[in-house]
Amino acid sequence: MTTRAPSKSHADIKEMTFERALKELESIVGRLERGDVELEESIAIYERGEALRSHCDQLLKQAEAKVEKLTFGADGRPKGSEPLDPEG
Repeated sequence: MTTRAPSKSHADIKEMTFERALKELESIVGRLERGDVELEESIAIYERGEALRSHCDQLLKQAEAKVEKLTFGADGRPKGSEPLDPEG
């Protein structure tokens, strides 16, 4: 049995696209749900999953900040934009 020390930095995650990070996160969740990994590895991949979740959350927040809503004047013509409020 080989045991490898979990990486605390997960530096490679910072360069991942949202789609790639989400795909790996889904894979980790699947492995944990199946229970086909030993305890030490489960802890290591859980920690990586948390780092992936955090990265995905950050990328989503950045994308939301870029989305804007067009505003229109009384004449119906576009006059500018404002931050999108999905609740409003």
